[in-house]
Amino acid sequence: MRRLGAALLASPALAFAAGDAADGERLHRSCLQCHGTEVYVPGAKIKTLAALKKETVRWGNSYNPKFTRQEIDDLVAYLNRDFYKLP
Repeated sequence: MRRLGAALLASPALAFAAGDAADGERLHRSCLQCHGTEVYVPGAKIKTLAALKKETVRWGNSYNPKFTRQEIDDLVAYLNRDFYKLP
């Protein structure tokens, strides 16, 4: 049972399930101050949820204050739901 729990926690899909896409959509408005949605090109640079999260963290660090972990998860959930549609 312990192994099953560890495997579930290690699952990439579950690692991003904590994000709230509706909250991410609200947060995304601050991103639109600098760019439009044309920068979200599935398959070009972003091919995995981990890559999406990495880029979201990278750009989220530009804000003052930086996005929190929960805000990053929310943004990733929104971006994946509406643009990337990664498994």
